Amino acid sequence: DDGLFKEPIKKRRRSDRDQRFRAFPSVEQSALKEYEKLESRTRRVLSNTYQKLIQSVFLDDSIPNGVKYLINRLLVLIEKPSLDPIYIGLFGSTGAGKSSLINAIIQQAMFLPVSGESICTSCIVQVSSGCCEQYEAKIHLLSDQEWKEELKNLTKLLHRTEELGGEEMDSWDRDDAMEEAIWKLQMIYGNGAEKKSYEELLRAKLRVKIPTSRIITLKVEEAEELSVRLDPYIRTQRREWDGGSPETQIWPLIKYVEVTLPKSELIPEGVVLVDIPGTGDFNSKRDEMWKKTIDKCSVIWVISDIERVSGGRAHEDLLNESIRACQRGFCGDIALRKLPADSKILEASDLVYTVSAQEYWQQATLTEEETGIPRLREYIRKRLLDEKRRTVTKYITEAFGLLLLTDSFSSTEKLLNEHVLLSGLRRFVEEKIEQLEKAIGQCFAHIELPLQEGRSKGNQGFHQTLKAVCLKNGIYASRTLARIDLNEAITQPIYDQIDPVFGSIFRNGPQWSSVNMASQISAILGGLEGHILRRKRRIYESLSTSVQNDLKPCYEEAAQITGKKACERMKDVIRRGVDRQVAEGMFERAQERMQHQFQQLKNGITEKVRGSIATMLTLASSHGDGLYKELADVKNEYKEMEKLQRSLKEVAENALLRRGMQDFLLRMSPSKAGSPK
Repeated sequence: DDGLFKEPIKKRRRSDRDQRFRAFPSVEQSALKEYEKLESRTRRVLSNTYQKLIQSVFLDDSIPNGVKYLINRLLVLIEKPSLDPIYIGLFGSTGAGKSSLINAIIQQAMFLPVSGESICTSCIVQVSSGCCEQYEAKIHLLSDQEWKEELKNLTKLLHRTEELGGEEMDSWDRDDAMEEAIWKLQMIYGNGAEKKSYEELLRAKLRVKIPTSRIITLKVEEAEELSVRLDPYIRTQRREWDGGSPETQIWPLIKYVEVTLPKSELIPEGVVLVDIPGTGDFNSKRDEMWKKTIDKCSVIWVISDIERVSGGRAHEDLLNESIRACQRGFCGDIALRKLPADSKILEASDLVYTVSAQEYWQQATLTEEETGIPRLREYIRKRLLDEKRRTVTKYITEAFGLLLLTDSFSSTEKLLNEHVLLSGLRRFVEEKIEQLEKAIGQCFAHIELPLQEGRSKGNQGFHQTLKAVCLKNGIYASRTLARIDLNEAITQPIYDQIDPVFGSIFRNGPQWSSVNMASQISAILGGLEGHILRRKRRIYESLSTSVQNDLKPCYEEAAQITGKKACERMKDVIRRGVDRQVAEGMFERAQERMQHQFQQLKNGITEKVRGSIATMLTLASSHGDGLYKELADVKNEYKEMEKLQRSLKEVAENALLRRGMQDFLLRMSPSKAGSPK
C-alpha cells in the first residue's frame, strides 16, 4: 500500500527528446514529434487522474481493492518507458564482415576492428547512440564466481591428458578446445598456468588488475581515440601472441562491450546494433548471454560472403539458430535465411540485401546508393518509426481503457453498462483461452516421437572435443568451431513437427469487436504480453532441457573417463546412455514437460484475466452501497482521452499521406533524390 502514494517519475526534457530525431528526414521527424506529443499528453492525463484518485482516498482508513487496482495500474502506465530498445543482431560466420558493416552504417571506417582473414571480434559488442557529448565504452567483465566456474572446467579439460598414451596425447594436443584452454589460462596467469591445478590457480596472482565494479569505462572526445583504446579489449589475440598490454591480457574475462555514440545523425537513439560473434562460448554465462542476446533481437541480419551464401556448416548453423530465435525470442524479421513456407516473415518485402561495406568507402565501382548501406539505414529508421507508432497506439489504447473504467464509477447507469461489458469481456477472453488450449493440443496431437534406432548418430566425429562436450552437459561452443549441442540435435525431429504450430500460437493477435473492448482488455491485461514472451523461451527450450537433464548422469560419467582409448569409451557411455533413456521414455517425458509448461502459461493467463475482471465486476456490482460515491470525477480526463484517440488516428493518416507525397516527389525528380544526411 505504501507504493500507492509514490510520486510518478519525471520524464526527460524536451530538448533531450528532440535529439533522438536527428537521424530522420523531416517527414519522419514530423510523425515522431506528433507521436511524442500524443504520448506526453496521455501521460499528463494519467497523472491528473492519478492525483485525483489519491486525493479522494488519502484520508480513508482502508482503500477498496478496486481503487487500489486502478491507482496501481495508473502508476505503472505513467512510469512505463516510452520505447524499449530495438536490437538488430548481426549474425554470421568468422570473417563474414559484421564489424565492417556496422562501421559503414555508423560512418566510422575502422571503428570496430576488422579482418577478412581470421576471427576479429572476440565478444558481443553493442553499438548505440545517445544524447551524451562523448564517445563512451563500457567493458563488462565476468564476475569472480563466473570466472571460477570457467576456470574449473578449463582445468578439468586440460588435466584430461595425464593418463593418455603417446599417440593419443599427440592427437589430443592438436585439439582446438585444448589449445583455447591453454591460451586463456596463459593470458590471465602467465606461462605454465596450464600445468597447475584449479586450487593452485585460485591462489595464483592474476597478471591483470580487475576493477571491483567488474566494469571498465572509457570516455573520449573523438571516435578514433575510442577505437584505438577499445581495440585491445575486443580484438581476438593470436595464439602465438607473447606478452602485450594489460588490455590484451584481460580478454578471457570480458563478457560483453557496450559502445555509445554521441548524438548520431545516422543511427537514431533507441536502436542497438549488436555484433554477435561465433557460435557461443565455452563459459556458461557468456554462452547463455549469447543465446539471450540473439533472443532479444527483434531483427536479425545474417551476414554472409556473397560467394558462400548457401554453403558451409557454420553458416547453416547460424541460419538455424536465427530460425530458433524467431520461435523462442522477440525476433520478427530475419534477412537472408531458409524459412517454412507458411512463415509470417516471408511476407516481408526484403529478405535479402546485397551490400558492400568496402565499396561504400572506395566507390570505385558502385555509387554510395548502390552499395546498399543507405538502404539499411532507411530500414533502421523505418523500423524504429513503426515501433514508435505501435507502442504509442498501444499506450493510448491502454490509457483510454483505464479512464473508461475509472469514469464508469461516476454514475449508476455507467456502472451497469460496465458490468455488462465486463461480463461479455470475460466470456470473450475465456473463449480465447480455450482456443489457446486447442492450439497447444495440436502441437502434440500428431507428433511421431523419434525412434530408438539411430539416436547416437549425433555422437560421431567429436573426437577430442568430446571431453568438452561432456563437461558442459552435451553442449560445446568454441569461437573457431561450429556449435555442438547434442541435446538439441536429439530433439530436432520433435521441433521440426511443432515449430509451425508453435509460432502461430504466439503470433496470431486477438481481434476485438469494438474500440471500447480493445481498450478494456488492454487496460486490464496490462503487461501480459511481455510475460507471455518471456515464458515463450522457457517453453520452447523445455524439450532440449528435459533431454539434457535426463542425459546428465551419462555426460558426467563420460567426463570422468581418462586413459587408453578414452575417446571411444566416452562415446560408448553416451550411446548406451541415450539408448537407455529413450527406452525408458525420455522423449515422452520431454513432451510431458513441455505440455506442463504450456499448462502453467495458460493457468497464469486465466488467473490474471479472471482475477482482474472479477475485481472490476465487484466494483461495478457494489454501486448501490455508496462505497464509491465520493470517488474523484474524471469526466474531463475521459473526454481528453477520447480526443487523443481521435488524434492518434489522424496522426497515422497524416504520416501515410506525407510518406506517399515524399515517394511521389522522389519518383518525379530522381536526379535530385538522395539519402538524408
